[in-house]
This record gives sequence, C-alpha cells and structure tokens, in this order.
Amino acid sequence: MSDARAPRRLTSRRRLTLLAAGAAVASLTLSACGDGASGGSAQTRFVQGKNGVDTVKPDEREPAPALSGETTTGKKLNVADYRGKVVIINVWGSWCGPCIAEAPNFAKVANEDKDKGVQFIGINTRDSEKSQATQFEEQHQVPYPSLFDPTGRLMLRFPKGSLNPQSIPSTIAIDKQGRIAARSIGPLAEDDLRKMVDPLIAEK
Repeated sequence: MSDARAPRRLTSRRRLTLLAAGAAVASLTLSACGDGASGGSAQTRFVQGKNGVDTVKPDEREPAPALSGETTTGKKLNVADYRGKVVIINVWGSWCGPCIAEAPNFAKVANEDKDKGVQFIGINTRDSEKSQATQFEEQHQVPYPSLFDPTGRLMLRFPKGSLNPQSIPSTIAIDKQGRIAARSIGPLAEDDLRKMVDPLIAEK
C-alpha cells in the first residue's frame, strides 16, 4: 500500500512545487498596484536614476507610439496633436492606492507647468466605468484629460524593450520631438516628477 501511495505523494509534491514557483515568478512581476500589460526590458541604453526615473539620451530615443481614443469625459484625444510640447503620460486607475497618493503631485506640477510647454495626459486603465475615473478626477482636482483604456490596449502600443509602462502607476515622458525620453515605474513625489519634467523643458 505504501508503495502505491508514494507516486501520488510525489505527484502532489511536484504540483505544489510548481505552483509555488509560479507564484514566486508572478510576484516578481508585480509593482505598485499591479503589473502592466506591456513587457520587455531589453533596452540597455537608458540610464537608471537614483530617483527612480529612467532616462534616455536624445540621440537614442525611440518614437512614442500612436496614442488616441476617447477620454474619460467622452471627448476625442490624440497625443500626436501635442507635438512640440513635452508630454507627460501617467497611467493610473481609480482603485490604485499609489495613484491616489501621487495625484496631488501631478495636479500641482501640471498646473504650474502648463504655460511652459508641458501637457499632462492620463491613461486610465482597469476601471470598468468612466464614472469611476471621473469621480477620481473630480475628487483630486486633476486638471488634464485622460484616455479611457479599461483593457490596457494603449499600454501594449509601447514598443517592447523601450521605456514602456510596466505597472500601475507608471509615468512616461515624451520630448518635444515625440520621442520617449524618460519613465518612472511606481508613484512619484513632486520633486522627482519635476526632475523628470524640467530637463525636457530646457531642451531645444
């Protein structure tokens, strides 16, 4: 009897080991509120900053993907229309604690930099209803529009291996020529957000 049961015990142990290993791998991919829809980190040309902001030299930047659609308030928006400005894209969800924590920082910097050639744009994701997003925007006095992207399809448009959004929240900075210049994964303090934006404002 013991010999017959042994293979079953081994099989069960193998299953538990595989499940544990799978859970460990999954936990490594999670950051902040959740893992993003876009993967890949093959690009080695970017510089990891001490403040959590990764940057790319101007001559090594990749073009930002086409990002357009309907906003949380039902208006049409195309990021390409802001070519010539520094565009800061923040990926967020109303259900995300770190997004709530960083919202005042983004609202403040967006208001103070709007006359400096900077346009903030949000990508709201994983909210099933627009009302969830608009309530968040009203509560936190978000002064800029957000594309409504409940399934994360816009995140998939960022090229793999580039500075792409890989968690919620993530922030992507696009330079005046429409190229991906910087990225932060996770919530940003006001000072760190300014360190991301200010050098791009100064670029010609």
